[in-house]
Amino acid sequence: MFTIEAPAKINLTLEVLGKRPDGYHEIRSVIQTVNFCDSFQFIQGNDIQFKCDMPDWLAEQSLVAKAVKLIQETTGCSKGATIVIRKRIPLMSGLGGDSSDAAAVLRGLNQLWELGLSQTKLQETGSQLGSDVHFFFLGGTALMEGRGEKITPLNPMPHRWVILIIPNVPRLPGKTKRAYNLLQPTDYTDGTYTEKLVTNLKSRGELSPSELFNTFENISFTRGEELTKYRDHILKIGAPNLHLAGSGPTLFTLMEKKTQAENLLIQLQHQGMEVYLTETRNYA
Repeated sequence: MFTIEAPAKINLTLEVLGKRPDGYHEIRSVIQTVNFCDSFQFIQGNDIQFKCDMPDWLAEQSLVAKAVKLIQETTGCSKGATIVIRKRIPLMSGLGGDSSDAAAVLRGLNQLWELGLSQTKLQETGSQLGSDVHFFFLGGTALMEGRGEKITPLNPMPHRWVILIIPNVPRLPGKTKRAYNLLQPTDYTDGTYTEKLVTNLKSRGELSPSELFNTFENISFTRGEELTKYRDHILKIGAPNLHLAGSGPTLFTLMEKKTQAENLLIQLQHQGMEVYLTETRNYA
C-alpha cells in the first residue's frame, strides 16, 4: 500500500493561436503545478474498486477509469487494485484535476503491478487519454504547445504563494469545449505573451503579474457578468492581481509573502468564498 499525489496546475499564460485542420486549437501556454493535490492510495486487490470521499465524483465520468482500462490493455495485465481517492481539487474547475488524477493512476498501477513501464512509455500512454496528461508526469514549470501534447520543461518560476478562489457559478460537463467554441478570431494571439514570459524565466528567472495572460479572460470577464463581479469584488478586497485558471472558473492570485496571502485568505473566507491557500510546486 502506498500513496501518490496528483497536483493541480495553473496557467501563467494561455494563448490560442487559431483553429487547426484537425478541429483542435493551437495553443501556447506556460503552466505551473501547485501544491494543492488529490491523493491516491493503491492497495492490492482481486478486482478494480474505487473509493472516493467526494460524493459528486464518479469514476466512469472521469479519466481515472479510462486510465485503468488503458494500462490494462497496453500491458495485458489482469491484476486488481483498490484505489482510495481523497479529492481536494474541485471538479471542472480549470485546475487540471482530472488529467492529473489520470497520470497518478498510471504511475500508481505501474508501481503496484510491477509493470516496469518507463517514464517515456507512461507519458505516451497518458497522452492517449488527454492532451495535458503528459505534463503531470513532469510537473514544475513548463511550456505547452500544439493542442497541449507538446511539453517543454522550463526553469522553475520564482516561488509564490497562491490563493485559489472557486466562484459559486455553474460548472457543467464539456465546459472547456464550449469555451473554445466561444472564441472569436479577435481572441487569437500570436504567442508573444508566452514567448516573453519564457524568455524572462530563462534569462532572469523573474515573474511579474503583468506578464500573465489568459485569452479566456476575454470571454469570462468581457462577455460574462458572474465572474466579472467576483473579480471586481476580490480586487477591491485587496488581491494584488487576479487571473483565470485554464478555461475557468477558478481564479487565482500570486503573492510573494505568506503573511500577506494568509491575510487575504481570511478576508475572502469572511466573505463566504471557497478559497484555498497553496504554493508553487516544482515537481509532479
